[in-house]
Amino acid sequence: MASAIQVIGTTVKTPTFSYQNANVGGTLNGYSYLPFIYQGAARTRTGDNLQAALVLASNKISVDWVQQLVQNRATLTVQTYLLEPGSLAVIRELTKEIWLAASYSYDDTTCEMTLSSGIDAVGSQAPTRVLTRAMVGALPTTGAVQNL
Repeated sequence: MASAIQVIGTTVKTPTFSYQNANVGGTLNGYSYLPFIYQGAARTRTGDNLQAALVLASNKISVDWVQQLVQNRATLTVQTYLLEPGSLAVIRELTKEIWLAASYSYDDTTCEMTLSSGIDAVGSQAPTRVLTRAMVGALPTTGAVQNL
């Protein structure tokens, strides 16, 4: 039984540019081509945050672009699509993720930008919300909660 070929494409939208990595020399959803690899979300070793990465060829243009995004703590929207193999028409959206440009590193061949989730469980401020009995039912009155 032969398996059908599936094509995956990724788009990245920044405050100033929109790129895709599926249609070499062309566009996808109006996004220009940029050769990059998207390494999707992974939990940090400490478990306090999610990270992803964009990997690009290391050259002056890509390093300057990535450096500018990180310095501005830019927001990036990354969408991954399942595409029709011949026409590259979008079959369906697989994921849509919103990231902050957190840091970058580069060497002679690659430039890697680390993307971080918007809320860091340790270092960032998160909107506070108070749980009430009306929202969740009975609440404990002590920190000494035990399972039976």
